Amino acid sequence: MAYESFAEFYDLFMQDADYAARTKYLLSLFESYDQRPNLLLDLACGTGSFSRAFHAFAVDTVGVDPSPEMLSIAHEKDPEGLYLMQSAEELDLYGTVDGAICCMDSVNHIVDYENLKTAFLKVSLFLEPQRLFIFDVNTVYKHENILGNNAFVLENDGVFCSWQNATEGHFTDIYLDFFKELPSGDYQRFSDLFTERAYTKEELTEALKAAGFKVEAVLGDLTDQPPEENCDRVYFVARKIR
Repeated sequence: MAYESFAEFYDLFMQDADYAARTKYLLSLFESYDQRPNLLLDLACGTGSFSRAFHAFAVDTVGVDPSPEMLSIAHEKDPEGLYLMQSAEELDLYGTVDGAICCMDSVNHIVDYENLKTAFLKVSLFLEPQRLFIFDVNTVYKHENILGNNAFVLENDGVFCSWQNATEGHFTDIYLDFFKELPSGDYQRFSDLFTERAYTKEELTEALKAAGFKVEAVLGDLTDQPPEENCDRVYFVARKIR
């Protein structure tokens, strides 16, 4: 998994993510199904946007990500935040947390099912009993009907992104080429490649159960209702029961 080039441009092309709204939504789920956490694990935190947003609501976080490039940007944005360079499968915290999240389809980036089960076990190990682990995933519908074998061209603030997908089964290879405008008017090219896997509800439920979680809810994106068939992102609310 790369992200060397992606890290530099990630925030630029995620400006529509609305981290504040998603953070409020996540907090509402914690409060509806349990309680607001005091110390939150932000797994696969990327450039730390969710950690910063939770800090604004007086929730301490531990941001964890395997990419040094992503974490470097997170530290620049939030010098007082705690960030650890670890993969989800190798999670090793200093103590327990009373809540955990994994957002913006980061779970889909763990493409080996056994590694996914290991990651869930690690979250369970460091999560206090009866506390919640909340994550979102891109759905099978999105992989088949939106990502598919499609191509996109994006532009923002002098940077162009050529995005091409190659989908086979539930796996989508994502090829990104960034073209950054230089002061001379020339463009510098950066490239990255990563893969997402679309997991079924049954696969995710089985992995959570094996890690000692009970699924409390599966919800449509930013809703309190079950997802519709054409939903492209869903949230899992899981409680550690053992």
